[in-house]
This record gives sequence, C-alpha cells and structure tokens, in this order.
Amino acid sequence: MSNIATTGHALRVQAQASSMDMLVLDLNQQTPPTLAPGEILVRVHSAGVNPSDVKATLGFMPQAVFPRTPGRDFAGEIVDGPSGLIGQAVWGSGGDIGITRDGSHARYMRLPQEAAIPVPAGLSMQQAGALGVPFVTACEGFSRVGGVQRGQTVAVLGANGKVGQAAVQIASRAGARVIAVQRSDRLEGFASGPVDVVNASEVDATAAIMDLTQGRGADLVFNTVNKVYWTLGNAVMAKYASQIFIIGSKGDTVPFDVFRFYRNVHTFVGIDTLVLGCVAACERLNALRVGFEDGSLQPYPVAAENVFGLDQAMDAYRAVFAGASARMVLTP
Repeated sequence: MSNIATTGHALRVQAQASSMDMLVLDLNQQTPPTLAPGEILVRVHSAGVNPSDVKATLGFMPQAVFPRTPGRDFAGEIVDGPSGLIGQAVWGSGGDIGITRDGSHARYMRLPQEAAIPVPAGLSMQQAGALGVPFVTACEGFSRVGGVQRGQTVAVLGANGKVGQAAVQIASRAGARVIAVQRSDRLEGFASGPVDVVNASEVDATAAIMDLTQGRGADLVFNTVNKVYWTLGNAVMAKYASQIFIIGSKGDTVPFDVFRFYRNVHTFVGIDTLVLGCVAACERLNALRVGFEDGSLQPYPVAAENVFGLDQAMDAYRAVFAGASARMVLTP
C-alpha cells in the first residue's frame, strides 16, 4: 500500500432522476475501499464524462444499479494491490464501471487487476482519462468486422463526433482510404493520413461518396448517428461491404431493404460497449497502445475550461447532456 490518504470524495447517485433538473450528484466522503484477492485500488487522477455516464443516471440504461458512483473512463495510479504494481500509472474503461459497479468519478476505485493497463508513453493522465469510451467503441466496431485493411475505403458517418473522430484515426492509421461525412467542411480531429471530407449539409453525400469511389462505394461504413444517416449508409455500401452501427440509448426503428442486403452480401454489426466489461474494454485499449506511442493516434484536446473538480461535476454533466462537442474531464 502506498500514498493512500485516509479519505477522499466520491460522487454518488442515490436514485434514478426523471430529468437533468432533478438529478442530484451527492459529493460524499470516501474511505478507500477494501480489496478482495485479485483486485487493485486506483487513485483516480482524471475521468472523462461520457453521454452514457449522464444518461445512466436518468434511466436510459436499465442495467444501471442505484446507489452507485458513476464514471466509465479513468486514468490514475495504483496505490494498493500486488506490490509489483503499486505506483504504476494506468488507464481503462468498461461497460460495467460506473453502471453496475462503482465508477471513476471518485478519488478511489476498486477494480480487477486485469482492468487497468499502463498509460501509453507520452500521454498525460488528463489525456488518457478522456479517451476510453469513444476509442473502445471505434476499436470494437472495426474488430467485429475483421479489422480495417490497407486499401479499403471506409466511410465514417458523423465523423466530427468523438466516436467518429476515433474511427477516422484508426482507419487512417491502418492505411485505409477514409471518407468523413459530417455537417461542416473542416475535419475536427486528427488523422495520420489524408481524409476526404463530405459536407452533408451542402452536397448530396451519397452522390459525393459514389463519385469519390468511382461508383463502387465503401467497403466499411461506420454509422455513428443511427437514423440520421441510415439511408445514406446503405446507399454507399459496396458489394460485400459491412456497416457498423452505434445506436443512441433510445434508438429509432428504420425501414430495412432486405433484398438489397441479401443481393449485395452485406453485413450489419451493432456495437454496444455496455456489454464489454472492464477487462475486455482494456484489451481493446491495449490494442491501440502502439498507435498512441508512435504518434499515429492522438488524444482529444482537453481545454482548461473543460476540466472540473468533483464539486463542479454537475456543470460537466449538464454540458455533456446538452451535446457539448468538447471532452469534459473530472479531476478527483
């Protein structure tokens, strides 16, 4: 055991709230949790605030338990557990963390030993703590369709969102041709190679993608915004193409052309990272380590005005629920 204060603080959500106006985030004194065999104690330095963190307090995730400490993403230091791990800087995420078990919006967090991996060299704690859910989602999506291959064409729908930015980065790093579909001319995030940007608010995005691919279409379509780009995504799938979906917590029913699906030998894959426990999520993040260390993947920028103490957490939650494009980070 090393460098453990007697107490810290943790956010607690006692019961499901009916609206953001009714949400109460209690700031409670926290005594460092007692560990079971095979567990570690992480002192949290940085914890991103994700839309799912907020929505889980409002009843959008039926598996969420109450009371609990929310927060899925983290970066911190191991302060108790196996002696060889104490002092190690680690990061992680998980579909159970902050949903069915106490999460990262706290000074201390108890986890299985395998659920925290070393922070990539060159990343700060603040950067690492803001990466988890979006990059796990993008990595899992591509993994479920066999990975991204050099020379493939990947269309990312909603490329300026955080999952979209992660998908663009991963596909670009793999050597794919990337087409970013969004509602602006400027790509917000990083890419290690060239990216074709299609501004869907100004041009016929279907026609633009088919023109860019000489009528063939995309090998992989990563649809990060569900119904908004449903028709477009299906229209630009090449023969044998796959489409990856992430769906909001209240997804919409959409029409499905089963004959087009059948005749073009398409594959549809739905991604819900809430089913990935903290150990599995860390395996996805660990697969990205070399990219962050060699610079072909980059962390999200975190502005000083978007970093909050636990006593200011409600401001961060409100901003995320309102659709803030920037990453909000708590520093317990």
